[in-house]
Amino acid sequence: MPLDAERRNKLLQLLPEGIVTSRHWLMAQGWERHAIDNLVKSRQLEPVAYGVYKRPFGTVTWQGLLFSLQSIFELDVVAGGLTALGLQGYGQYMPLSEQQRVDVYTSQLLPTWIEGVVKSTTFILHSNKEWLGRSKTVAELAELQKFTKDYQWKTDAVPVKISMPERAILEVLSQVPEKISFDHARELIQGMSSLSPRKLQVLLETCQNRKVVRLFCWMAEMQDYPWFKKLDISRLNMGTGKRVLLKGGKWNAKYQITVPQIITI
Repeated sequence: MPLDAERRNKLLQLLPEGIVTSRHWLMAQGWERHAIDNLVKSRQLEPVAYGVYKRPFGTVTWQGLLFSLQSIFELDVVAGGLTALGLQGYGQYMPLSEQQRVDVYTSQLLPTWIEGVVKSTTFILHSNKEWLGRSKTVAELAELQKFTKDYQWKTDAVPVKISMPERAILEVLSQVPEKISFDHARELIQGMSSLSPRKLQVLLETCQNRKVVRLFCWMAEMQDYPWFKKLDISRLNMGTGKRVLLKGGKWNAKYQITVPQIITI
């Protein structure tokens, strides 16, 4: 059996401060069950939930928790929507002094214990179906993994996965107008002058949420960006029928949606 000092050093290497791990993962790294129990008894590991641990006295950050979910628990979850756009310089990303909101998008059920692990953060959980529409095949979901990127949240930390801007703006539009205003979404797109038309084409063709596709095309066309002109709109499935997105709004015949009165194209 390794000496206590050796065991402690091994633990520090495996479990950086700010993240959480599981008994299952520790055992996969070579730790025996009784050794893990001894680490808990000696307060070298602190339980977070049943079978879930962190380093004692340290603070778990939302980035560390997200990394843990992605890399240790191997869940399909990313920081997306407004959070991802803010981290990449679109709009304002101002951490709140007391409670911070983090939008996460997933195709799986997340463990209930994540609530309360990071005291200063509220995780807003979204199913990918919110912006994708109908259920996707395994191959289609795998394709979407290409539209995430590494975010280096701390110099000496392993990066976390967040949505690329092209994906994040579609995630945002799925919340319009119920939770995000037309004006907020429009202001975000106004600052997105360098999106990739190739990535957007794939995402828009994959997206089965007709409202999201129509709303994106309507807002993007107003900006007259070069990337919008490179999109093949004829290949997008916008569905049929009228969509009333705003009661009392102005009717847009091209995309068959109602929009705010003060905005026209």
